[in-house]
Amino acid sequence: MISIDPKQVETRELHQYMLGAVGPRPIALASTMDSQGRPNLSPFSFFNMFSTNPPILIFSPARRGRDNTVKHTFNNAKATKEVVINVVNYDIVQQVSLSSTEYAEGINEFEKAGLSMLKSDLVKPYRVEESPVQFECKIREVVELGAEGGAGNLVICEVLKMHIKEDVLDEAGFIDQHKIDLVARMGGNWYSRATPGMFEVPKPLSSLGMGIDAIPEEIRKSTILTGNDLGKLGNVEKMPSEEELNAFLEADPKMVSILKNRNEVHQKAKEYLEKEEPAKAWKILLAKKR
Repeated sequence: MISIDPKQVETRELHQYMLGAVGPRPIALASTMDSQGRPNLSPFSFFNMFSTNPPILIFSPARRGRDNTVKHTFNNAKATKEVVINVVNYDIVQQVSLSSTEYAEGINEFEKAGLSMLKSDLVKPYRVEESPVQFECKIREVVELGAEGGAGNLVICEVLKMHIKEDVLDEAGFIDQHKIDLVARMGGNWYSRATPGMFEVPKPLSSLGMGIDAIPEEIRKSTILTGNDLGKLGNVEKMPSEEELNAFLEADPKMVSILKNRNEVHQKAKEYLEKEEPAKAWKILLAKKR
């Protein structure tokens, strides 16, 4: 067994050890607004509930370890004192991962992730329509735990109103844990699904994903591709070039026959996405549009 003194290792190393040991961690998909009224959306796995009476949720947008900067959510929370915390289930996990991309200030992550903005009743930030449970909250306090990179910032939220989709309720009117199908974060790129187990979602932080809003409308409105499929497509940094499309079609002449049928094209793209080959999925989708 190894023993680690937190003061004797780099913050980056300690962070990885702690994330690997403490999990699965529930995910707060936090919706805020800045002082100019611009929406922001970002997920946080330093999150849980801590009180029922009063109903208190706490999440922590920690200071970045690499450069000691803070997230837009942290600044918004301090400025406006309002947040909507949306829970994350398997149906939207790819889109939620995409929303964690570090887009520039003022960019609407709802649009980038292809998630719908739903007006709240009591606070200004929007709810995520696709989330099965949404908490409208006022922020009672922000507790800054340190001034160095890696330090947490506890955003203490009091729930003012809770919204629950009826299709996740059981016969008694409570949340059915099988129907809600929640997911949680583990270490590295790993997630945990309430049922049946773990799966891996590549994080979009190594590149700037183009976002679902950059996907052509005909593809976004597909009856075959799901929100998760679109999340994978939106996580690609750029679309393939004309030369890449030509090389793709020349490598497999059989593709030409598939291109005649839109549903077959989308089904083939879905198969590529299930095999974690988004580049090929993009190529066949764009070849259909030529």
